[in-house]
Amino acid sequence: MDNDPRHDPPKAAQEKEMLEAFLDYQRDTVLLKASGVSDEDLRRTPTVSSMSLLGMIKHLAYVERSWFQVVFLNRELSVPWTKEDPDADFRIEPDETTASVLAFYQDSVEESRKIAAESSLDAVAQKPGRDATMRWILLHMIEETARHAGHADIIREALDGVTGE
Repeated sequence: MDNDPRHDPPKAAQEKEMLEAFLDYQRDTVLLKASGVSDEDLRRTPTVSSMSLLGMIKHLAYVERSWFQVVFLNRELSVPWTKEDPDADFRIEPDETTASVLAFYQDSVEESRKIAAESSLDAVAQKPGRDATMRWILLHMIEETARHAGHADIIREALDGVTGE
């Protein structure tokens, strides 16, 4: 893909730096898959899944928010999913714009980066009943974001034939 903004993670670094770099690489990959796609196509669901590129980015913004802010810092923030509607965070509502969803994702990522930077890998989540460490959260977010980067690759190819890392 042209104009690839990603930076390869270091081959040798301290554990935290390496985890953060791998997560940032996956975050950038998701945004790269949406780059150059029309607003209409970002909302399309071209596969048998009901997932769109924009909906996936919205979901990832809420996942960032949930793990770093709600679970790790025990902040009182809302999330759209419920037991009755577990995939609400994938749905793009009529009043949501591409710009607003991308800004929400970027803002969520920036806050996550700040929280991670200020925390040790062994720090434990503050939300009662959630004993995840920052290390676990970073690893989980790498897994979650990489899985959706793969989904984004399939969706992008179905939309316009563009493939790549």
